[in-house]
Amino acid sequence: MVYVLKARKPITAYLLATVRTGKEYETLEIIKGMKGVKEALITYGLWDLVVRIEVDDLAELDKIISDIRDIEWIERTTTLIGV
Repeated sequence: MVYVLKARKPITAYLLATVRTGKEYETLEIIKGMKGVKEALITYGLWDLVVRIEVDDLAELDKIISDIRDIEWIERTTTLIGV
């Protein structure tokens, strides 16, 4: 019998954030520099930022989300984890 080990896929999450008015671009630059952040965009509508995060485990994801929430201009976030 032959066992094949599958490569573990990274965890992909999308964080949606509301930011204090006028601080969107400054917040975007901070977030873009974070390890694990693959893409970050300013959007219009209910959410001000959409951030795509790729990490190897949930502990790493939790750390990044906590770091983003600690930015003083972040007012609210929601995180979606994809499989």
